Amino acid sequence: MQFGWLTLALSPSPEEDYPRIEQQLAQACYAEEAGFDDIWLTEHYFTGESVYNDPITFASAVAARTSRVRIGFAVIQMPFHHPVQLAVQLALLDNISRGRLEIGVGRGTIYNEYEFVGYGLRSGDSRARMDEALEILTRAWTEAPLTYSGTYYQLDIPALRPRPYQKPHPPIWRSVVSPASFTECGRLGVPIMTVRIPIERLRERLKLYEAGLAEGGHDAATQKRLMQQAAIWRNVHVAESDAQAEDELIAALIETRHHMTHSRSAFNPADFHVDSALLNPWANPEVPDEEGVRYVLETGSIYGTPKRVSGQIEELRDAGVHHVMCQMSFGDMAHDKIIASMRRFGEHVMPAFQ
Repeated sequence: MQFGWLTLALSPSPEEDYPRIEQQLAQACYAEEAGFDDIWLTEHYFTGESVYNDPITFASAVAARTSRVRIGFAVIQMPFHHPVQLAVQLALLDNISRGRLEIGVGRGTIYNEYEFVGYGLRSGDSRARMDEALEILTRAWTEAPLTYSGTYYQLDIPALRPRPYQKPHPPIWRSVVSPASFTECGRLGVPIMTVRIPIERLRERLKLYEAGLAEGGHDAATQKRLMQQAAIWRNVHVAESDAQAEDELIAALIETRHHMTHSRSAFNPADFHVDSALLNPWANPEVPDEEGVRYVLETGSIYGTPKRVSGQIEELRDAGVHHVMCQMSFGDMAHDKIIASMRRFGEHVMPAFQ
């Protein structure tokens, strides 16, 4: 199995930004020492929901301080970036890291409309913007010269320099949730990551991805590689006792939920509404904290002593999961607790599965 370290830690105030960024950098670098295969960086703006905000700049610091661990984005919100600038930044970062980039892309959060407004956009056309930007991104890495005329971008560039270190370019991952997306990504032969969904649905979704890979006519080696790479996101926290792990995780989740709910209520424009069908108990502000947090604990979290956590990893493995993205940096959780959890996971859990 492969294990990734994922962060979605917040900074509670502007005064806390600098020390929290330093802690995030220390944690990301420690992930390599602890034995993780990859690290995954998130992207959010304006409220401290993601400590460093810009994952590309932060990744450059991680790349300079590490040598083995792969560096991924979960995900880059494509509408917020000019695709040519993004192509240049990522190609340079791929060279700096000597080919260690994994690029997850998405159309942007469906909840934080204030992020789009902050970039002078609205989310209504975010999928179309992403599709156009993604086409430019991949073509800029593989074509010279490149002329493009689309709805959002018209450009003509002689060549992109530098070219990516990986050939033809770094892997581009898609974040998938719906059954149709699993099947379609399988047909296309692209690597996938998915959110915290219950284990029984994971089995169904992975079978759809496997069927899509077969329908796409990909060779056996490619199918096996992509099935093993398919990444599943889980909250992970390891402590000296099951009760301690649960208490610490619940405290971090409640703080995160309060911050998230307040930001959306305070900053989303009045004319923005999330489709109620997309609101699970965690994301629905009308659901009490106890119910929302319990939903996350039961459907998308791995926590407890190393022994209990190992048992939960075994369940994922038996369901066909070979790659777990472990969110171990949460909300306002103390740095020393995160490092201790990472150490326990690296010393007492990962070796049995790697």
